[in-house]
Amino acid sequence: MTVVRFATAVMLFAAFVPDHARAQTPKPISPDTAVSTRPLDDSSSSNSSDTQDPDAVLKAQFTQRQQALNKRTEENDYRFGVKRHDCYSNFFVNHCLDNARNEMRETRQEIRQDQLALDDEQRTERARQRDQQTAIKQAQYDAQAPQRAANERASQQSFDEKQRQNALAAAQRQAEAPQRAANQAAYDRKQADYQKQLDDARARGVQDAQDRDLKAQRYEQKQQEAAQHRAEVEARQKEAARKQQEKAQQAAEDQQRQQQQQQQQQQQQGK
Repeated sequence: MTVVRFATAVMLFAAFVPDHARAQTPKPISPDTAVSTRPLDDSSSSNSSDTQDPDAVLKAQFTQRQQALNKRTEENDYRFGVKRHDCYSNFFVNHCLDNARNEMRETRQEIRQDQLALDDEQRTERARQRDQQTAIKQAQYDAQAPQRAANERASQQSFDEKQRQNALAAAQRQAEAPQRAANQAAYDRKQADYQKQLDDARARGVQDAQDRDLKAQRYEQKQQEAAQHRAEVEARQKEAARKQQEKAQQAAEDQQRQQQQQQQQQQQQGK
């Protein structure tokens, strides 16, 4: 079915293509040109034109015709240059130059007409090819319509199935919402209890650290007080020992004085 539609579209397109666009024949080159030409269908230029692409053959013909026009333009300019050079050896120089210039312009006008015709044929051919490609693409598009419709149906079915799955999932989520809320509440309570335990542990840690610091301060204070007490005791003991030593020394001195006095008294009594 697809092949039949495609062939029908191509035949309808070919029926509306102008005859001059389907069978392009190069215009003959002017006889006064020195360009050597040969028929485009010459066997030496192609082994078998039937086996070649018609569009490629036509393009080659256009190229050959354009090359021939370019060659004619070059030869026309060359002939004019030669004739203009020869005119200066003629007695009627201006008349000779005018004739050469008119002949050159006439040939240039003929070449221009042929160029315009070639350009018009090429534009027509390009338009035909565009229309042909459009027709082919349209035929292909039409031929692919059943497959596109099948793909669209499959895509629609897939979309509908996804929509049903999404609706079922939404209904299931809605049904599970109370349980999820209860689970979330229980989780939040556990998290709150855990956070409270963390806060209590941190608070106890801070209090314990403060207690340790306070005990350390008290211990240090007691150590300082004990050291001070020991220093005071030692100082009092040293002071008491010093006083005791002074008393003993004073008693010894007193006893020595008493002895000296007694000796003096005895000496006086002996005299």
